[in-house]
Amino acid sequence: MQQKHFGVLSIPVIIGALGYFVDIYDLLLFTIVRIPSLKGLGVLDAAQQLNASTSIINHQMVGLLIGGIVWGTLGDKKGRLSVLFGSILLYSVANFYNGYVTSIEGYTWCRFIAGIGLAGELGAGITLVSELLPKHKRGIGTSMVAGIGLSGAVAAYFVYKLSGDWRLCYKIGGGLGALLLLLRVSVAESGMFKEVKESNVSRGNFFLFFTQKRRFKKYILAILIGLPTWFVIGILINLSNQFAFALYGEKTLESGRAIMYSYIAISIGDILAGFVSQWFKSRKMVFYICYAFSLMVAFAYFNPTINHSNNTMYFLCAMLGLSTGYWAIFVTMGAEQFGTNLRATAATTIPNMVRGALPLMNLLFKDFLIEHEKVDIIHSAIFTGSIVMIIAIVAVFFTEETFYKDLNYLETEDILP
Repeated sequence: MQQKHFGVLSIPVIIGALGYFVDIYDLLLFTIVRIPSLKGLGVLDAAQQLNASTSIINHQMVGLLIGGIVWGTLGDKKGRLSVLFGSILLYSVANFYNGYVTSIEGYTWCRFIAGIGLAGELGAGITLVSELLPKHKRGIGTSMVAGIGLSGAVAAYFVYKLSGDWRLCYKIGGGLGALLLLLRVSVAESGMFKEVKESNVSRGNFFLFFTQKRRFKKYILAILIGLPTWFVIGILINLSNQFAFALYGEKTLESGRAIMYSYIAISIGDILAGFVSQWFKSRKMVFYICYAFSLMVAFAYFNPTINHSNNTMYFLCAMLGLSTGYWAIFVTMGAEQFGTNLRATAATTIPNMVRGALPLMNLLFKDFLIEHEKVDIIHSAIFTGSIVMIIAIVAVFFTEETFYKDLNYLETEDILP
């Protein structure tokens, strides 16, 4: 069957971007309305807010981890589009119901279920776009999806600012998901998947990642290179108001605004990353450049000699966001590492394994260093971030370059060294 190739501004890319827009709106909404929603549920003490918010976001990330495996497997077994429909339906219902919660426990479980649903959108969308676009346009196409989609966090911030009602924000998120379901009807299934579906090859077998040493190594490395993203977003930016207080004693910094600024920058960074990858004809070069920039900004973020202020912190959060603008290239590279019968499983589980690693980072950062070892929040973040960055840099070094890789191939079930 002749594979039809689409352009960078084709319907699949545009609708993929809109899908990721809604996904990010819902994924980041909690971090934006974190303080007002917790106060609305009666959690007023700062220490209790830190504990409750960490627990809630950890549950959401574990949901993403579980959902990544479920939706990734279904994406290779039933098709990329079936995942996009199923995941949207689940997280839309969860987010709408989130607008009616009356307890922290209910809030926590809503975010967990929403996390399972949200796990399917990005991987299936990136897989579909990667397979529909020619290889010399893949990086730009997937960067457009992420660059436009990531602005969903900006929309979430302004929806809250204009409405002032965190419950309404969740209901709007559910409504946006319902509208997205209607748009998905016009999107075509991947020709590569249709060819594989007609064969007898095993599809969506998650355990294939572990039956071959070379494939296992590729899978683990693909996950590790994305770890700095969620350290920056989930800790440095999400808790920017608490870092501000520790650095210069100011309690008026809005973490929601910091997230908004950072996601504007991430959107720009993701689009730029596609062109940088195209310019150097390399995926790996994007990571080296972004990691170096991230370290420079982090040094300024924690530098006690800088005259910190709220405006300075907002600017640094934006620059941290720009430094993590490799997310689309990261997911694309994960998809490119594996054959068509395992590609959706890889592209969906890899980013959600990274998201699911945030609870482990929080375990080191908050539970062990801050609460057990009594390390202050600044030095705890520096120590945790240093470990994460070293792991990521080593992982990129050993990762295969995939810029020119042809995606029309299959993974075998052979147990090989």
